Amino acid sequence: MRVAVIDYGSGNLASASRALAVAAEREGLTAQVAITADPDAVARADRIVLPGQGAFADCAAGLAAIAGLSDAIVAATDRGAPFLGICVGMQLMAERGLEHAVTPGFGWIDGEIAAMAVPQALRLPQMGWNELFFTPGAHPLLENLRPGDHAYFVHSYALRGGRAAETIATTEYGGPVAAIVAAGNRAGTQFHVEKSQEVGLRILGNFLRWSP
Repeated sequence: MRVAVIDYGSGNLASASRALAVAAEREGLTAQVAITADPDAVARADRIVLPGQGAFADCAAGLAAIAGLSDAIVAATDRGAPFLGICVGMQLMAERGLEHAVTPGFGWIDGEIAAMAVPQALRLPQMGWNELFFTPGAHPLLENLRPGDHAYFVHSYALRGGRAAETIATTEYGGPVAAIVAAGNRAGTQFHVEKSQEVGLRILGNFLRWSP
């Protein structure tokens, strides 16, 4: 199994690749996890992971700056390769982002990425551990998780106007916030799976075993 971790100048690449390798070992899977910006390698990958941190517009510009990279991600996922976006990598799945400017996303899920509206008592960014809420058994990525498990979040922007059917887990921060989204063979986590310890490793293991 070839797992491509996309290198476009954003995201915890080394941490994500290490976590994927650990998850593969725990699942008894043989996986070649490679950090790459090579469109040809991405197009051939069996699974694609897109980390991201910072602003939506900056991450979109980073992808666009590498010739052929976005096209390779789209081509690979169009042929069925499972995709996992992490943090801003998940946000890029949406129709557009509103951070700094209106920036198109991949458009794989409905909705836009907008500034979180929270009471004054809550600070932004949302930073730290928070609970996950979901219906057990609703999606293969949730296997071996329990409602109330915690994941590690760092973000000030979140999905707005998403479809309920594409939001498979939420968290609570001044209101419900999309935590995990999925549409077909493409999924994403608003939180950092690579920093979410046991919960993150379970999700990555589920991703590596996932057959959409």
